[in-house]
Amino acid sequence: MKRSHFTREIIELIAITLLLFIVIRFIIHGYHMQSTSMQPEISSDAYIMVNRTSYMFGGPQRGDAVVVHYPPNPNIDVMARIVGLPGDVIKTDSTHLTINGVVLQEPYVQKAFNPEAREWKVPANSYFVLNDNRPMTDDSRSWGTVSSDMVVGKAVIVFWPVNAWKIINNYPSVFSQVKDNH
Repeated sequence: MKRSHFTREIIELIAITLLLFIVIRFIIHGYHMQSTSMQPEISSDAYIMVNRTSYMFGGPQRGDAVVVHYPPNPNIDVMARIVGLPGDVIKTDSTHLTINGVVLQEPYVQKAFNPEAREWKVPANSYFVLNDNRPMTDDSRSWGTVSSDMVVGKAVIVFWPVNAWKIINNYPSVFSQVKDNH
């Protein structure tokens, strides 16, 4: 009788270990932020928890901070904020971002900056992503939209350093006036 209890405990321990492995390996991924692209919201050298399954049942939303495969080199991952969904018309001038005719007021952008006035239409199954640190123009303004298969997952929590711990804000109020354009 004691032997079957011990066997059951071993099987439960193995099952829990496998479940934790699956969650850590395939659902949640730690990402080391090694650039200033999302400052001031997220500092360089921060560690971010990324939910890889967040878009299995619904697509990304405007304002989501995401990790994407870097289009010029897909072996590198970068972080940016989704501002444009499929069908959206994005316009920039030197200091403003307009989506489907709505000029955004972006509290997460410390210094508004766009190198040129331009317009983009976001194709199907693609997203327009921008850095929060706008003078750093290595984002959709320079390499175009990101296809949905390039999105790694949604950044949800800054977990290191401990004093910087926070849930990442998606700023839904910033995008609430923007209507879908598809």
